[in-house]
Formats: sequence, structure tokens, C-alpha cells
Amino acid sequence: MNLTCITVDDEPLALRLLADHISKLPNLKLLGSFTNPLEALVAVGKLSPDIIFLDIQMPELNGIQFMQIVEQSKSKIIVTSAYPEYAIAGYEHNVADYLLKPVPLQRFIKAVERVRTMLKPSSQPIVQDAHIKLPHSGGYIFVKVENKLMRVELDNILYIEGLKNYVYIHTDQNKILTLQVMKQLEELLPSNRFVRVHKSYIVAINKIKSVERIQLIIGDTKIPVGATYAERFFKILEGLKD
Repeated sequence: MNLTCITVDDEPLALRLLADHISKLPNLKLLGSFTNPLEALVAVGKLSPDIIFLDIQMPELNGIQFMQIVEQSKSKIIVTSAYPEYAIAGYEHNVADYLLKPVPLQRFIKAVERVRTMLKPSSQPIVQDAHIKLPHSGGYIFVKVENKLMRVELDNILYIEGLKNYVYIHTDQNKILTLQVMKQLEELLPSNRFVRVHKSYIVAINKIKSVERIQLIIGDTKIPVGATYAERFFKILEGLKD
């Protein structure tokens, strides 16, 4: 899957480092580099890049203001900043990742692959007779908990429950109350390991103990399968059969 990107930073040296990283990834194309965020805004409208690598501290228009303006665009934002204290503000605007300068190549690649995973589901719908491989293990996500980011291991997640004003991540160890919404978590989680089965539930596929008509069981918990999500869910289960 080929991706396009632009870079926005008032420091030319930072732009050169990003361009060097981008040049090492054959499936990532740099459409433009901008020291002026106002010019970058015009480019987002014209070029509609898949990824925007964005600095936070810039004159005229800072990164937070920039994100507010492009909030409705399809572009995923990866923040590149020397200041970790802006992380919470960044994630409030649903950034795909937050990279600290100087950005190591390995960490840069990981961020790009995260975006690739986020964009895949919409561009590669499930084929009815496709054979889906069993989910992989390992990995983690960061979620907003009060005034901090908490790391959650994917292997520990049983299911995610959305209530009226809260979202709980149920793990095999505890229950985590997060400030993020269901849609954000659905985009963060790998689609080959987690599936939304109801407007209020996302489940770990490999933690499903049994399925009984329009509900599934994880541990001792019965979780409903909503009509909107049933077709895709049962198609995934069919694909897991040998």
C-alpha cells in the first residue's frame, strides 16, 4: 500500500532529517516540505496527503491550531516535536502518533506502519471467501487516562465497552477508564485482532470463548452482536475456519 505525505516544520534541519527517513521507505512518497504552516494548509487542500508530519511549536500558526483547521481532512497526522508535554493535546486531536525529536528511523517506520494499518480497512474490504489468518500477538496502544497516556498491551485486552459518557477497556488484569471514544479506539486497534460487534462493544477475536446466536461470550461476560455489525463479524469467524 503506497502512502503520500508532507512535512511541516519551521526548522529546515528537521525537514531534512524527515526527508532522509522518507527516502528510505519505498512505499512512502514525499509531496512537499514546508517551513510555513500557512503554505502547508494550502497543500493539504490541493494534495490531500495520507500523512502530515507536523511540528507543534511554529510561528504564525502552531501545530495545535493547524490540526484544528485540517480536522475534517482525510490526512492522518504524525506529530514530530521536541516537547513531550504537548502529547496530551496532540492525542485530543486524534493524532496517529507522537514522535520526539530527533526522530530515530526505527520509531519513524513504526509510526508510518501504524497509519498504513489504520488506512487499510477502508481500502481493502473483506472478501466473502477470503481466508483470514489467525491474529498475531504482541503490540500495544497508548490511551488517555485522566491527565496522562497509559500503555495497554494488546494481548491483555478482552473487550472494550462504551457506556453513555465513558469507555472501559476490560483486560485480564483490570478495567481501564479512558477519555477516548469508541471510534478512536477502533481506528487504533489492528483489524485482524479486534472487531466491533456492537455500537458499544469491540472485542478481541482470540478471546471469544463461544458464539450463541446473536451474542458471544468472553470469560463470563455475554456480549450482544448488533445487527449493523453481524454480517462482518460472522464473515470474519467463517474466515478463521481451517
